[in-house]
Amino acid sequence: MVYYPAMARPAKSQWDFQDLFANVPVVKPEVKPAAGTTGIADKDLSASTVAEDESIKAGPANALPQAPSRRILSVTELTAQVRRLLESQLGFVWVSGEITNLRIQSSGHVYFTLKDSAAQIACVLFRGEYQVDRSLLEDGRKITVRGELTVYEQRGQYQLRVLGVELEGLGALQAAFEKLKQKLNAEGLFAQERKRPLPRFPQRIGLATSPTGAAIRDVLHVVERRNPSLEIILAPCRVQGQGAGDEVAVAIRLLNEFSRRGAPLDLILLTRGGGSLEDLWSFNEEVVARAIFNSAVPIVSAVGHEIDFTISDFVADVRAATPSAAAEIITEGVFASCRFLAEAGERLPALVRARIEDKRSELTQASQRLARVHPRRKVGDWLQRLDDLQSSLSRCARQSVRQHRISWRNLAERLGRVRPALVLKARRELLDQQVRRLHEQVRHRVREHRQRLNTVEARLRLLGPEHVLGRGYSITTDAESGKVLRAAEEAKAGTLVRTRLQRGEISSRVEPK
Repeated sequence: MVYYPAMARPAKSQWDFQDLFANVPVVKPEVKPAAGTTGIADKDLSASTVAEDESIKAGPANALPQAPSRRILSVTELTAQVRRLLESQLGFVWVSGEITNLRIQSSGHVYFTLKDSAAQIACVLFRGEYQVDRSLLEDGRKITVRGELTVYEQRGQYQLRVLGVELEGLGALQAAFEKLKQKLNAEGLFAQERKRPLPRFPQRIGLATSPTGAAIRDVLHVVERRNPSLEIILAPCRVQGQGAGDEVAVAIRLLNEFSRRGAPLDLILLTRGGGSLEDLWSFNEEVVARAIFNSAVPIVSAVGHEIDFTISDFVADVRAATPSAAAEIITEGVFASCRFLAEAGERLPALVRARIEDKRSELTQASQRLARVHPRRKVGDWLQRLDDLQSSLSRCARQSVRQHRISWRNLAERLGRVRPALVLKARRELLDQQVRRLHEQVRHRVREHRQRLNTVEARLRLLGPEHVLGRGYSITTDAESGKVLRAAEEAKAGTLVRTRLQRGEISSRVEPK
């Protein structure tokens, strides 16, 4: 372990009014319920319910039984009572589930259903909610919705008016984190009643962190600036990697042993800088959680950045957002007291500002109550009703058009059946069409046959003797028998022959050779 002696530089001061104004009433800020809760204390609700049951059972000692009075409510009154009950008892809630039946109306309002494996709830996102990222809305996507539970009175249906949307998703490490968190919570390691308050003016503290990290430099810088007289006992350990969780647990035990045998420690600061879930995993190990739980010295956990939460934060007596914030919490008593002594004359303006803040808080609460009964809520319901009526009107118009079109066709068919003149006219037109088609086909066939005849005639003319004679040839035949002479030997001397030319004939007699 490393011992940091008291620092000689004078400390700066800050106001601390808890002692001087101990009798001034403190107005606690309104605490919003966590996600998935209704914000109603179960013990208060159960106590009030039991008290009411007991008062009903007891009644006056000698009261006579009376006939129960019957109050008949209209549907509108009953629905209004249900709406007021839901908004007053539940109000703003966080709900996670899967989007289905997403509908975006032309008016800009968005309607969808949020469901899980066993139930579903109707949701509406009005056009005026500009702070909601509508690109996150998609069928089949798992989201977490922040909204106000209310009732749409025209349907008698309860629904969620969406005011915020976040994506949902857990990795393997996150799942392991939640599993260990549930286990340790069931064992009571996170119980608020076991957490110990920090000493207001600590003189000696233990520090369990890496001696080479940025966290120790941040802590020492803040302590030197705000309380230089604070003594720091360092138990160096690794804060990342394999086996780092065991080293952190050993460092916590060493500081407890040092406090028990040497100078007592007022508290132990367990810290490291920011990083990913894997980098901070050593502070999510069970061995570190149980070492913090078994520590006899109060422990402050300042692991990662403000948005990072580890198991050690839940088990520790105090959780700080960052190492610097932890150092400020530890030195707050001395720093505030010094500042109070130096600037006591400014207390009155501070009280005025505090009173203004109280009134501003009351004004905020009144504004929230006014928002629940604001006419804009009625306008939203009327706009939703207008969307429903518009959809119904369009659907009825389309259905009416279809019905009239079918009726018109039926009447036309019936009229055609009872008016023979129309039938005869149609038949006559059909007959005329057939006659025209027949004449056209006859003319077409005649043209085809004439064309074929011309083709055959041309071919025959090409093969005929006139065509051959026209090219300068001639045909010689025996004048007596008319036999065509194809060789000179067939014509004997003294035979009379005829020679046919293209134009005319020539008669001749064969002379001997």
